[in-house]
Amino acid sequence: MNTLAEENYLKSIYHLSLNAESVSTNQLAALLSTSAASVTDMLKKLADKQLINYARYQGVSLTPAGEKIALHIIRKHRLWEFFLVEKLDFKWDEVHEMAEEMEHISSTELIDRLDKFMGYPKYDPHGDPIPDSKGNFKVHELKPVSMVAVNECGIISGVRDHSPAFLQYLEKQQLTIGKKIQVAEIIEYDHSMILQAGNNRIHISREVANNLLIAV
Repeated sequence: MNTLAEENYLKSIYHLSLNAESVSTNQLAALLSTSAASVTDMLKKLADKQLINYARYQGVSLTPAGEKIALHIIRKHRLWEFFLVEKLDFKWDEVHEMAEEMEHISSTELIDRLDKFMGYPKYDPHGDPIPDSKGNFKVHELKPVSMVAVNECGIISGVRDHSPAFLQYLEKQQLTIGKKIQVAEIIEYDHSMILQAGNNRIHISREVANNLLIAV
């Protein structure tokens, strides 16, 4: 049985490794808001359990066993987010912290029944793929709105920034998952963008465009 802290480390290593072959101690310390010394201590424990590959000053990566645990935690987190939004009517900016607690429930049978009860959803409320019971998941090709050309259309299908402030902003602008948008104009001065969403024209900053993902 792994501790809550160990599970959080494995999940964090997985997320960071999506953009790099190996993850540094400093990256983990920053993400988890802890000291590099504390990270090093935990990495040694995880390496002893053969859940990570770790060599001092060379970064860290998950072993197959570690990745399996990480994906199971992510599966639980995203299923709970889906449940909270779809069945209990929470907003998409309210569910992350609750799911952070619920992802550590150990019962596999409960999670499998939850998955079945909801019809085996493929994506969570933020557009992130939900792994199945074997850790497999379907990834759709997404790109940030900032890389979309004028007159190009797409469906909002994900976000890079999961913070409540960003999600609340998108909700206010009615730029939510499933909404079809078209890039109407790119402002040369600051590379901000004007989007056409139905009858609405919405001006977004470059930062928002970088964090809003669409399927084209």
